[in-house]
Amino acid sequence: MAITCGIDWAEAHHDVALVDENGKVVARQRIGVGAERCSTLMGMLAERGEPAQIPVALETEKNLLVVALAGAGFPVYPINPRAVARYRERHGQAGGKSDPGDATVLANILRTDRPMHRQLPEISEHALAIKALARQHQEAIWALNQTVSRLRSVLLEFYPNAVTTFTNLKHHATTAILAAAPTPEAAARLNCRRVVALLHRCGRRNDPGLVEKILDGLKCPALRQPAQVEAALGVTVAQLVAIITSMRTAVDVLETELAQQFATHPMAPTLQSAPGLGPVLAARVLAEVGDDSQRFTTAAGLRAFAGTAPVTRASGRSHYVKARKVRNKRLGDACHWWAFSTLTKSAGARAHYDRRRAAGDHHNAALRNLANKLLGRLWWCMINNQPWDDSAAWPTSATATAAT
Repeated sequence: MAITCGIDWAEAHHDVALVDENGKVVARQRIGVGAERCSTLMGMLAERGEPAQIPVALETEKNLLVVALAGAGFPVYPINPRAVARYRERHGQAGGKSDPGDATVLANILRTDRPMHRQLPEISEHALAIKALARQHQEAIWALNQTVSRLRSVLLEFYPNAVTTFTNLKHHATTAILAAAPTPEAAARLNCRRVVALLHRCGRRNDPGLVEKILDGLKCPALRQPAQVEAALGVTVAQLVAIITSMRTAVDVLETELAQQFATHPMAPTLQSAPGLGPVLAARVLAEVGDDSQRFTTAAGLRAFAGTAPVTRASGRSHYVKARKVRNKRLGDACHWWAFSTLTKSAGARAHYDRRRAAGDHHNAALRNLANKLLGRLWWCMINNQPWDDSAAWPTSATATAAT
């Protein structure tokens, strides 16, 4: 008897439903979280057959339960929550929802439409470590930028001269001087010798006129908050600067570890042979694509996953093409910056971008089209374990160059 399993995951408990080939629920159970309850789930599934014969559907792919199920040999299918919502509507339009019901819906998805969904890829432990580092590195950068934006907002409330003087609030020289002068009153006490010492301490050279420019900018007449308010906001600035300094260090540590892990991966030479893919971008691409050669059987699948392939909507006389919104946003972001980087690294890529711009595409659309082309060639390189060949990637441009 063919059995499919659906698990509705929640922080406090998991609802499990087992469905046979006729759609009948043969077992249903609510289990808690933790290793002991996971063993209960494994035993429940083992009673129904071999792990490889029982596909399991969940609405997540980054969960300790998913790791345990995949490690035990169960085929795991992460199902998009939007798809689950649509499947739920097939059997009822009243809008009812429950965790046990969702577990049944997930099991039925695999029972009826298993070939339409992609199984969790078999990614190596090395690639998973790179994925963890790449994502946390990106998250750390986003958090750093958010904190810098918060600092800018606070400075605009009482210390606008700091914002106009320092265009880059993440810069080491900026944070060093703001730590020493977090308020307009403290800035008024700064002198040339103190600023020079602060610049030297953070490794910034003293360019001609730089110190004078900083002092003039910070001491320029401006509106002031009341003294107590200014002092309170100054404490906030000092602490935000300390947080930014710490977060900047964390980003550097994560980036160093990411580069070291990526450099030892077997696919690193292939990925970095592509123009514009440095250690960080290449690691992000590997993190999202993985090293399972069977994950994407065609270049079109990879392009759709990254969101570079457009979506066509046609109905009656209406027919238009638009950018894909449902995609792996991290991979799409990496491909955007990869395409941007190739504009100065590859003559063929630059020519393709210029053709798209001449055809009427705006900047982002042209980059997305360029990324679509780049991903197709990268897929071939990864499948065949071959380095990037720019003349093969852009044969038209190579022929034109040879003719001239």
